[in-house]
Amino acid sequence: MPKRARQTGRRRAAPLRLALRFAAPALLLSGVAARAQAAVGFAGADKAVGLSLGTGLIFFSTLTALLYLAGRRRSSAREAELSSEIEQLRQKVERARAFLASETQFAVVWAGARAEPEIEGDVNLALDAATAPRRVLGFGAWLPPDQARTLEQKVALLRDNGQGFRQDLIAHNGRHLEAEGRAIGSRVVMRVRDVSGDRLELMRLREIHAAQTARLEVLRGVLDLSSHPAWTRGPDQALDWVNLAYAKAVDAESPKDAVARGLELLDRAAREAAARARQGGEVWTRREHVVVAGVRRLMEVLDAPLPGGGGGMADDLSELEAVRADHALQVESHIRTLDQIATAVAIFDRSKRLVFANAAYRHLWQLDPAFLEQGPSDSQILDRLRADRRLPEQADYRSWKAALHSVYLAVEPPPQIWHLPDGRTLRVAFASNPQGGATYLFDDVTERFALESQYNSLARVQSETLDALQEGVAVFGADGRLKLSNPAFARLWRLSDQLIAERPHIDAVSAASKPLLPEDAIWADLRSAVAGLHSARIGFERRMNRADGAVVDCAVAPLPDGGALLTFIDVTDGVNVERALKERNQALLAAEQLRNDFVHHVSYELRSPLTNIIGFIQLLGDGSVGPLNEKQREYAGYVLKSSAALLAIINDILDLATIDRDAMALQLGEVDIRRVIAEAAEGLQDRLAESHVELSIVAAPDIGTFQADGQRVRQILFNLLSNAIGFSEQGQTVTLAALRRDGEIVFKVTDRGRGIPPELLDKVFDRFESRTINSRHRGVGLGLSIVRAFVELHGGVVHIDSAPGEGTVVTCIFPIRGGKTIGRPEIESRMEERA
Repeated sequence: MPKRARQTGRRRAAPLRLALRFAAPALLLSGVAARAQAAVGFAGADKAVGLSLGTGLIFFSTLTALLYLAGRRRSSAREAELSSEIEQLRQKVERARAFLASETQFAVVWAGARAEPEIEGDVNLALDAATAPRRVLGFGAWLPPDQARTLEQKVALLRDNGQGFRQDLIAHNGRHLEAEGRAIGSRVVMRVRDVSGDRLELMRLREIHAAQTARLEVLRGVLDLSSHPAWTRGPDQALDWVNLAYAKAVDAESPKDAVARGLELLDRAAREAAARARQGGEVWTRREHVVVAGVRRLMEVLDAPLPGGGGGMADDLSELEAVRADHALQVESHIRTLDQIATAVAIFDRSKRLVFANAAYRHLWQLDPAFLEQGPSDSQILDRLRADRRLPEQADYRSWKAALHSVYLAVEPPPQIWHLPDGRTLRVAFASNPQGGATYLFDDVTERFALESQYNSLARVQSETLDALQEGVAVFGADGRLKLSNPAFARLWRLSDQLIAERPHIDAVSAASKPLLPEDAIWADLRSAVAGLHSARIGFERRMNRADGAVVDCAVAPLPDGGALLTFIDVTDGVNVERALKERNQALLAAEQLRNDFVHHVSYELRSPLTNIIGFIQLLGDGSVGPLNEKQREYAGYVLKSSAALLAIINDILDLATIDRDAMALQLGEVDIRRVIAEAAEGLQDRLAESHVELSIVAAPDIGTFQADGQRVRQILFNLLSNAIGFSEQGQTVTLAALRRDGEIVFKVTDRGRGIPPELLDKVFDRFESRTINSRHRGVGLGLSIVRAFVELHGGVVHIDSAPGEGTVVTCIFPIRGGKTIGRPEIESRMEERA
């Protein structure tokens, strides 16, 4: 039932409900009064109560009737009003249906999200006559798939969001339709109507306009992606569109901002020139310097008249000009580079004319620069060189030149070797140019050919040298295969010529040599050195004891190319001699040890009785046991002197034996240099007096002390002075000098005696080497040996300089602090031994 009908029924029933509302209490009261009256009747109540109740009932009944009549009157008026409104609405519906029927169309109305749609109009526009009208809601039944999907999407937006739409459709039956949707109040309506005639033409024009607009947008989108500024002008010659590149060039926020502000890319003079060209119907093209984003750049500007206005585009040539300038610099650089190289270069174009020749080319052929600057042809240059006898001699020059010019057509012409009449040899290479023409490259290979000849000669010499060597030589490559060997290698390991010719692997060589050397470890080391992978390649040496008794020394040396050089030397004879020498050396060492032990023992045994003899002689000499006559006293002096000399010799022998056993140790302490010199000189006063030789001591008063064994230093100086005095003539002077120098103490003993011949200088420090050289000196030859041993024990050195007839200088250099000390037990043992 319609809503308005329901409202009208409710208004008609309102008076009845109001009358019933008032009549209900009256009926209730009447019932109460009747019951009360009955009660009164039974009880005999007062009659006045009954009368009042009756009167009230009559009053309420009358009031209720009056109210019902008033409500009935109002309801009748309202009913008449609603009937008039319903009639008006019916007329509106009739007019709407007439409007729908005036055109070929149908409408679909949705009253709510879940309400069933109402379909009005002629659905035969889209469907066949026998089809149910609700089939029109299946858009795919009467529209192509793409249009059906689009229409479904738009209808969904209309029902959900109230978004209106308009869409041109072409049904399966070929009709052109227009679908329009909009929201009306709480309802949404989609109207589909047939368009024909002017409407169809309008729709066609609308489609063309939409397509042209889309194409224009695509074109503008493409121009927006371009880095070249572009613009269009309207009929008033003002900007009406610019692309993004234009907006960036004029520092605008957007293309619309550039158009709104009328920002021009060109300066005024250029714009005026372009406007004049447009007025004349001409295309204006010019290169202009334009300020783009604050930077002055060179651009090629094109401005042309177009229907309805004009347009233009600017191309930035700054990078192109920079590339051209850079290319020019590179060409200049290449020319300078080609002028510096030793290879002669000549470039000819497709017409075979010279376009470039470097300095090496000019120097090679000694051609006139003016002639080359004229751009002569290839044939002219060859003819001039042939006339000057600078080309190789040819029996058929024309054929040779024609064959040479074939390089202009060849893709990869092979190089040629030219032997010139002056003895030079040239390697001529050819290259075809991409633009046509050819490039000649001349290299003077005279020295290379000479070096190759020398190399081949050296290779032959090397091969002959290797073949003549007695040592076996083998070179293995990085792959472990034999690359080079000499006959001695094959003979040493008894390898066949066939195996050597096969360039065997190191494994094959080791397998063939196993009978002579069965030790796998040695061959494994050789294989690792030859074919192993190592982070650091190092060589090694190894001695091999073969099964046949031969001894072979092997040396492995890595080569720079990744190979390895193996050398084998048969040292069997040398090993046998070495063994014999070692055995003899052991025997000599044993004999020397026996001698040292014997000398030490005998010296020790001789020193004890000799000490007793000296003591008794001293007793006889001082008269303690009785007086001696002059002759006896003289003899006793001779005995005492000889015994003292013998004791000194024995002490020297004992010291040398102790040093040989490495048992000698120094008792280090602070030694006063002047004092130790004085003590050494004190013991030689008798000899100085007998020899009539003077002693000169040269030492600074403040020379100080140094760390040494004072007794051994005194013994050193004593022996040196004794030798100097013994080799000096009467009246000569022996000089003992001491000085401090750079952390060292230097003692020098100088005499002016006969000197020492050069052939004896290397032997003066040998033991038991006593060369009197016609002098009064006599001795067993241990003094200088003791001196060198004690000085070296202190960490010092001894030098001797002498020449025959000029004397001798012995220099002893001590470190200020040096030598080695001994402990107290060793000192006491040493003292007991000397006692």
